[in-house]
Parts: sequence; C-alpha cells; structure tokens
Amino acid sequence: MKPFRKKVVLAKNIYMNFRALLVIIFSVLTVSCSSTDEENPMIDTTIQFGSPQRVTVQGYDGQIMEPFLSRDGNILFFNNLNNPSVDTNLHWSTRINNTLFEYKGELQGVATESLEGVPTMDQNNTMYYVYTGDYFQTLQSIYTGNYSQGSLSNISAVENLSLNEPGWLNFDVEVSNDGQSLYFVDGLYDENGGPRQANFSIARKNGDEFQRDPNSATLLANINTDDLEYAAAISKDELELCFTRIIGAITVDSEAHIYIATRTSTTMPFSEPQEITEITGFVEGPTFSADDNGLYYHKKENSDFVLYYIEKLP
Repeated sequence: MKPFRKKVVLAKNIYMNFRALLVIIFSVLTVSCSSTDEENPMIDTTIQFGSPQRVTVQGYDGQIMEPFLSRDGNILFFNNLNNPSVDTNLHWSTRINNTLFEYKGELQGVATESLEGVPTMDQNNTMYYVYTGDYFQTLQSIYTGNYSQGSLSNISAVENLSLNEPGWLNFDVEVSNDGQSLYFVDGLYDENGGPRQANFSIARKNGDEFQRDPNSATLLANINTDDLEYAAAISKDELELCFTRIIGAITVDSEAHIYIATRTSTTMPFSEPQEITEITGFVEGPTFSADDNGLYYHKKENSDFVLYYIEKLP
C-alpha cells in the first residue's frame, strides 16, 4: 500500500474527488434515448414516468446530494456538496408532502472533518453510510449506526465488504428494507484518480455480519458493464433496482443517467436496465418513495445540486 499511498490524494478526499470531478466537468445535458428488455421477454421493463417536480427543503439553502427517503416516507436524509472545499456531512428533514420537507439539521453523533455521505436505512432504523477518514488505515469506507431522532449512535465499520486491496474503495451503499441485503459499489482508483471501474456487489446478512453474496455476478449480470455503475436504490420487495450510470471514460463529454431494472423474484437476475428518459440533465442518486411508485434524485442546475421527485404513470 505504501507506493500507492504516496501517489493518491488523502483518503478523505478520494470519494469527494470523484463527485467533485463530475461537478466541475459535466454540463446539464438532455437525453432522449431509451431501451427495453428484449433479451428477457418474461419481464416488461418499460416503465413510464410523469413530469419531474422540484422539491423544497424548507429552512435549508445549501446543496442537496445523495437523497434517501426512509422506508416509511417520513424522513429525508441527504448530504451536502461532495467537494473537498467543504465539510460533507449527513442532514435530515421531515416530510410535509411529496415535494416539501422541513429541515431539521445535521445528523448528530456522526459528523467529522472527513466525508460522511450517501445515507441509507432499513425498517429497523439501522443506518449505513460512506465514511473515508480511516480508509488508508483500514481500507474500509462503509459504516453503520443506530438512528434515533436526528442522531446516530453505536457507529462501527461494516466488515467483509472491502476487497482489501489498495485503490479499491466502496463508495456507495444501499440497504434493503428488511436489513438483510446491502447493494454497494466496488470502485477502482489509481494514481491518476478515478474511478476507473465501478460496479455493484451484493452482501447478505449472516447472523450479525454481512458476507459477499457468491451469486452477485449472476444477479447483476445485466447491470454491471464496462461503464461506471453506482448509487443504487432498491425497492422494498427488492424487485426493482434504480442506479446511475456514466457511459465511457470520465471526460468533459461524459453524461450521467438514471436507469431502472426489474425482476420477478429475488432469486432471479435483474433485467436489462431501462434508462428513465423523463429524467434529464446531469442526474444521480435515486431513492424510492415509500410506496415505490416515485423516485427522488439530485440534479445539477447551473452550479447547484437540487432535489427532484418523479412518479410512475399508471
């Protein structure tokens, strides 16, 4: 690890540098292509959505990224801007209606000078998030804690997810509603930055610990590609998966889009993903509404990241 350590930025900036690079080099783009699942005729992945609606977090005027809506729909978690120039922390707000929330503040008990971001939580209020402060010491970046009334306690690293190889970083995480599955990213960085690779893996809970699912590659065969896949959102029944994809290498012409894939059983692979073409511009980080019929996501508008909501059509 020592030669690699000398070449790359500090661990607390690795994740931020990836998202910061996107902030700097990507312009807002409109996309008008779509795909359907022709290779798996048993599943119709053509899902239509309505018009996106801007979401307001009343009492908060900062940037909103990586939203997560609690499974009961009452609490919206997010982090502020992923950028080395700011202290990126977790925030929370409470629901007034689908497009209006009331800001409550930073999540207590968890804020450090390093990045805390990408919150997700199961039905039992066990939260998972990304923390990069100890990466060079542990090669771990996914942590967990118990959420209660705007505070996180009993924080610890989630073991057995890291590939334990310098340069590989788990930079996103999503927990299933029942708390038994984690959908997370293996991202590869090198001396020039990155990520150079980003794909999903799945871990299952075994007792008090998670273990990588040996069937991950099969279940995600239609999702993982040579492009960059990250920021997963899983429905309550784990039959729908939303995520972000960047096609090709990261350049000034790169685009980030949100996709959705489906399946008929949790033991089956996900279908070929469908791009949600109703969601346009530079967009990332989807999260399902409480009834799984809508999505929240962040979008870049000018120099700001803001929150949007979109619903499926009947």
